[in-house]
Amino acid sequence: MFAPKLSPGDEIRIIAPSTSMIILKEAQINLAVDRLTNLGFKVTFGKNAEAHDEFFSSSISERIEDLHEAFADKNVKGILTAIGGYNCNQLLKYLDYGLIASNPKVFCGFSDITALQLAIFKKTRLVTYSGPHLSSFGVKHGFEYTLESFLDAVTNDAPYELNPSAVWSDDAWYLDQENRVFHEQSGYTILQEGEAEGKIIGGNLCTMNLLQGTEFMPSLKDSILFIEDDEESHSRSFDRDLQSLLHLPDAGSIKALLIGRFQKNSNITEEALKKIITSKEELKNIPVIANVNFGHVQPFATVPIGAFASVKAYDRETEIFIEQKE
Repeated sequence: MFAPKLSPGDEIRIIAPSTSMIILKEAQINLAVDRLTNLGFKVTFGKNAEAHDEFFSSSISERIEDLHEAFADKNVKGILTAIGGYNCNQLLKYLDYGLIASNPKVFCGFSDITALQLAIFKKTRLVTYSGPHLSSFGVKHGFEYTLESFLDAVTNDAPYELNPSAVWSDDAWYLDQENRVFHEQSGYTILQEGEAEGKIIGGNLCTMNLLQGTEFMPSLKDSILFIEDDEESHSRSFDRDLQSLLHLPDAGSIKALLIGRFQKNSNITEEALKKIITSKEELKNIPVIANVNFGHVQPFATVPIGAFASVKAYDRETEIFIEQKE
């Protein structure tokens, strides 16, 4: 189930189902709102978006209230999360999935928001979008690729590609918007060749693993699995988190694996990543592509969770094609 696409004049509601918006700088929020407004959208905020406690979040009831109100409000056409964090999975059993299914809307965010997105897809079949937070729209430089992919995903029904960006950056941009370092990117990294098609499922790897064994984990059957992790990940933790996912009963039918670019602090080398992948019997004979533009390294693409995708990886040439259909 796809929500209606966004159009100029539509209202986008900002909510904070993980970390409170209070941690964002005012200048960052202003830039983000200006960007969205200049695209023709009306930006509103959940009444609890800046509520906060000793964990830099807010109560379950406050976060659920804002999420339910965003889906219930007939004027709201899209929902953006403020930022990620650690505790979205606290909300899953309190969500009114019937309300969400009856009011399908574009819902976009990434990182910890993966827990909400996968649960919503599992319970309602609503396609959600692994893509920018409101905070992401506050990036001053190098945002063009992220914005273009976001608009490709949420404003039209046409197929689009997850092409490699020309450059990438892992700067702490939120601390210093001017002193940025961008690295050239010639393409994605093929770890295993092949081609496949299937339903695209995934998000933040360690967050996905929080859902294992629960009613909120969607099936990986015949999936194009996409995963990424942040700088808290390293080669050994990534290895065991991936292996844990591959132990799921339906993981044997995964059609392809896409891995987002790791942050520099992860210290995961291409050699280590190749060794991890080739050690997995479950991944034999399927295409595996690394350094893909999604996740915590900028810029990044918007990926519709639950949509149909096709993947090709041959002779250092890759194609990741997203079709806006289930």
